[in-house]
Amino acid sequence: MTITASEEKRVKALGFLRNKGTDCFSARVITVNGKITADQSICIAEAAKRYGNGIVTMTTRLTIECQGVPYDKIEDFRRYIAKAGLTTGGTGAKVRPVVSCKGTTCQYGRIDTFDVSEEIHKRFFEGYQDVKLPHKFKIAVGGCPNNCVKPNLNDVGIIGQYTPVLDESLCKGCKKCSIETACPLHIPTVIDGLARINPDRCTSCGRCVGKCPFKAVETGISGYKVYIGGRWGKQIAIGKPLSKKFTERKEALAIIEKAILLFKEQGQPGERFAQTVERLGFENVEKQLLSDDLLDRKDAILNG
Repeated sequence: MTITASEEKRVKALGFLRNKGTDCFSARVITVNGKITADQSICIAEAAKRYGNGIVTMTTRLTIECQGVPYDKIEDFRRYIAKAGLTTGGTGAKVRPVVSCKGTTCQYGRIDTFDVSEEIHKRFFEGYQDVKLPHKFKIAVGGCPNNCVKPNLNDVGIIGQYTPVLDESLCKGCKKCSIETACPLHIPTVIDGLARINPDRCTSCGRCVGKCPFKAVETGISGYKVYIGGRWGKQIAIGKPLSKKFTERKEALAIIEKAILLFKEQGQPGERFAQTVERLGFENVEKQLLSDDLLDRKDAILNG
């Protein structure tokens, strides 16, 4: 059987990528940021054996691919996994599947990454599926500054924060400072008999909170640090953080929506968001993202 270019393009839009040198395809099954139920896992395994070659792989975007699906079995595969509430996709010049770390269960996680990324998945991966962009648009959520899923190498990335609050009145100026010892980067230092935490160097990992025996650092401020303009591949760009740290989830997610709208309106065809940011200037883009003008013009941008 010979697959035409138009047929290959059509099924690629459905999440089926041709296996090199064959007329078979890898079916890209969408997860919610890497999460599936045990029953869904069983369904995927059964579909892989029934319609593919029985091989299941994971992608870098935490989707699942079942290899070796013949062209004439694509619709059968899609119907089979649909009974478990699953679908294929995740390709094209639009918002791609969202990636998150396991910050919800990880001891270092500072935000509920599963919950945050699920909201992003529903609002922007599902909600913007019909919105064509200049290029693919990737979003990642990390639970802490350990940066395990590399949010700063995505078009927009969120990193959970827990900024320590130091009560100087309780500091004893210990020669061996417990919060300095607890800090992976040893940023807290004792100067003139008092602990100091340099806000320009602190990564807000929160590892020092609760470590002072005199309770000088017993609490912190939870928040979200947002990076824009990252990418990896043949051309790598390290995303830059916005100057504002957000204490409310809705503020951080609004930045994502405004970034998508800005890319839709001001990005050039074939251009990645990192290139859009570079071309327009980071300061210009940041100013737009921190205002509400893009949201005010949302309907005009999407329908323009």
